[in-house]
Amino acid sequence: MPPMPTLKAKNRAPRQDNRRAALLDAAATRFAGQGFHATSTRELAAAVGMLPGSIYYHFPSKSDLLVAVYDEGVKRIETAVTQAIADLDEPWARLEAACTAHLETLLDGSAYAHVVVRVQPGDDERADAALVVMRDRYESLFRDLVSALGLADIQAERSLRLLLLGALNWVPHWYRPGRDTPGTIVHRFMGLLAQGKPL
Repeated sequence: MPPMPTLKAKNRAPRQDNRRAALLDAAATRFAGQGFHATSTRELAAAVGMLPGSIYYHFPSKSDLLVAVYDEGVKRIETAVTQAIADLDEPWARLEAACTAHLETLLDGSAYAHVVVRVQPGDDERADAALVVMRDRYESLFRDLVSALGLADIQAERSLRLLLLGALNWVPHWYRPGRDTPGTIVHRFMGLLAQGKPL
């Protein structure tokens, strides 16, 4: 896996200690719940019991903290998807398994995964380039999965990929636990798509 994209580092490297993980968790929870811009460094510092200025020993800026949280979220979803498809060969089965793993990760309560959905490139100019790289790295998994279906053309592949990811990322807004499982939801999505094969 390629190294995490970072913003231009300042002269000093962030100091690592056991508060870094707590700071990442606090940032993920608040970025997911209230958004990046509505979250202050003072609030994050208070959440982990440190002085506001101490955050900068771990991350040169709030934007760097966002990049680290986003990267962790992408890694969690990416890991779930790659594990889900590891033993499958049939292209439609692989795509369905990938979609299910993606959705399960979004619905398991992980704030990190929700940051990936809520915070978009463009929300913070300093972090923008790094977020785009990470988003594109993850979406390349789905680009390969859709390509393996052998659809009519490149535009059809792109449309299907965007349609699926958009639909999956919207599920947390309307999902009610107990009604359907992530697998059931994805199976219905795939059933609708499969009715029109080849696309």
